[in-house]
Amino acid sequence: MKDIDLEKKIAVLIDAENAQYSILEAVLSELKKHGHIIVKKAYGDWSSNHLRNWKQPLNELAINPVQQFSYTQGKNSSDAAMIIDAMDLLYSKKFDAFALVSSDSDFTKLASRLKESQIYVFGVGENKTPISFRNACDDFIFTEVLKNLEVDEDTDDADKTAESGDQKKSRQELCGDSRLIKIIRSAIIEYADEDGWASLGPCGSLIKRQHPDFDPRTYGYPTLSKLIEATTLFEIDRRKSVDNKTTGIYIKDKRA
Repeated sequence: MKDIDLEKKIAVLIDAENAQYSILEAVLSELKKHGHIIVKKAYGDWSSNHLRNWKQPLNELAINPVQQFSYTQGKNSSDAAMIIDAMDLLYSKKFDAFALVSSDSDFTKLASRLKESQIYVFGVGENKTPISFRNACDDFIFTEVLKNLEVDEDTDDADKTAESGDQKKSRQELCGDSRLIKIIRSAIIEYADEDGWASLGPCGSLIKRQHPDFDPRTYGYPTLSKLIEATTLFEIDRRKSVDNKTTGIYIKDKRA
């Protein structure tokens, strides 16, 4: 059994005006990999027909709906309510991490403020989320990736192979992505030893710090090592520990 006291205590705040109810279960499942969710709140004007389909998933997932009427036509007052609650939760000093579920750049300042208080910030949103908000988070998770994972889980093995084939980037596509290759090479250079080998763990951590929205699953690969291996531009060395119980993965640029 996991020791909850040793895991991140997470507060999940959902901008219902700028999120999709259909992805809520997948979002919570993903966040539970990183810690223990203590608070789950969703903000919106629940009297609006726009949010009429949210009732069932909120009840089933035990998410607390916070009512916020729109005082002015076309203005989203739920943003302010979510920000105020976030600061109240921050000052309670009970949480190690916040998850802000929205594709709205208005939460960029909130994410930055939480990080200033040494709080780990997850962002969850669509591909259209402005880069400013994505970079303000420690880890940004694309909902499109989570949708693809749900599709994989709901298909049988034959369909899954076809589905993943459609999503997975080919070697040619990966090698043609100059930004991707530059990100990987820069991380290797930072941690390479005198022979050019770098441990994958530190490289992955550096990539995530520099690019919070980086996720190998975006390219159709479950792990960073499989993504790097698929490019064929890098050597992969899996080294056993002295006791043969663990394996360390090392990577090297073939140009070196």
